Amino acid sequence: MEGISISSKPVENDRESSAEPHAEVPSFVGSRGRKATMNSAAAALEYGTRLLASFVVKPVLVSGLGAFGYGTWEVLGRLAGQLGPAAGQAGHALRWTVAHHQSSQDFEKKRRTVGSAIAVWALLLPVCVIASFLIAWLLPDWLDAPADAAEMLRLTALLLGANVAMMSLVEIPKAVLEGENLGYKRMGFSALLIAVGGVLAMTVVWLGFGLVGLAASTLLTSICTGLFFLFVVQKSVHWFGVLCPTWSSIRHFFGLSRWFLTWQMVLQLIRASDVILLGVFASVELVTVYSLTKYAPETAINLVAIVVFGVTPGLGGIIGAGDLTKATQIRTEILSLTWLIATTAGGTALLWNQSFLNLWVGQEFDAGMTSTLLLVVMVTQFVLLRSDANIIDLTLELRAKVRIGFLAALISVVLGAVLVGYFELGIVGLCVGMIVGRLVLNVAYPWIVGRYLGIHFFSQARRAVRPGLLSILVFLLASSLAAQLSVISWASLVAWVAGTALILPMPLFFFGLNKEIRSQLTKRIYGLFETTRSGADKP
Repeated sequence: MEGISISSKPVENDRESSAEPHAEVPSFVGSRGRKATMNSAAAALEYGTRLLASFVVKPVLVSGLGAFGYGTWEVLGRLAGQLGPAAGQAGHALRWTVAHHQSSQDFEKKRRTVGSAIAVWALLLPVCVIASFLIAWLLPDWLDAPADAAEMLRLTALLLGANVAMMSLVEIPKAVLEGENLGYKRMGFSALLIAVGGVLAMTVVWLGFGLVGLAASTLLTSICTGLFFLFVVQKSVHWFGVLCPTWSSIRHFFGLSRWFLTWQMVLQLIRASDVILLGVFASVELVTVYSLTKYAPETAINLVAIVVFGVTPGLGGIIGAGDLTKATQIRTEILSLTWLIATTAGGTALLWNQSFLNLWVGQEFDAGMTSTLLLVVMVTQFVLLRSDANIIDLTLELRAKVRIGFLAALISVVLGAVLVGYFELGIVGLCVGMIVGRLVLNVAYPWIVGRYLGIHFFSQARRAVRPGLLSILVFLLASSLAAQLSVISWASLVAWVAGTALILPMPLFFFGLNKEIRSQLTKRIYGLFETTRSGADKP
């Protein structure tokens, strides 16, 4: 890691605007392309299993815990997420460091980097423990819980705190696997662990063990997941091992890790503050309505993460090698595909979310069309900005990203708290606060990436106008049509959702993307398909 120096000075040329309309797409379909496809397939299997498990488990939890209990569980989950940075989150720094140095043959240095990650986790573990006890002690007062439920809430919070510490350790072997672009090696068994975890969660609730049993089952699943990833990385990464790091290497890694750690704090603040704000300034019952209404849109749009995270480690190798022209090309494709999937998923969710909720948990958990529209906009916005956030991670230059992210998170939290707590606007006020605060990131992150890759900001802005306007049009039309649509059976709902998801991408692809990008995406998808089908492994 020593000696890394990546300039962020502006570059005068504009690669996006100067690209020839019919220029050949840079080759990314050989070894990296095949691995990216396999990673995406593994992530899709895992995500699909998680989706199915969540679909089955959530109604059981709502029924077994009640509106107050389920809302409390959601708040506890977000609070536990806030503990993540306190546990070090060294895995995040390790993942992007390994991705950045994929081509390096200095295996001893890589093993010492793994040792440094473990050392940082161990050094910060006491902070996580103290924070867990603090949250557990204050939680009953924050939620205005009945006196007889205080001890149960505290024990649940402590178990979830232990789970956060365990997951931070689990991230280390997983980070090595994904950083080496070998995430697909987990395919199958990790999905099985998710399914087993879901069955275990339903069982403990059905047996009457409540929130404490649910937290204990979560911790047990995390332990099993950690053992699995350790086994896989030992089999798949030939250099994997742990060397005792020197204090200088620990300080160096912590210097890098602290920015990833700080970013995780900011990310958790951005991502998890919504439920906490509703729980503290409104009610946990409203948290239940919010979480269930948000479930389908967020689940559908988060499919984008499968594409982004599957390809990103391979992009890290390209950035690490200094091939910024190819990196620019791939970044354009990632953003275009992200927009296409997110808009398709958002429009489909808006059309059919009300029917889905009626069939799934009941009409009383529907927050209304205005709230659903704002939720879709909020989730879509977050997914789009995370694409560039991940690319910034690969440069290992996080200062500007973290500082601007903290500013955006602060604006979101303060504005959301005022609109929910003072103006009592509930879910609508929360969404408006989140969207306005995150607008800072939608401007700043493309600017940061553009400075590194040599892309003028106004060129990016011009390219975003057409797809942006089309997304707004699709969301508004879907919202207005949704009130006229209703299905009364799961079979009909599945058919209509599938039809919408198949038809909607076509006009989006042809009217939202220019000819050059359409050609690039077509070549890329065809190339990945051909490479995967033939099993080729070209350099």
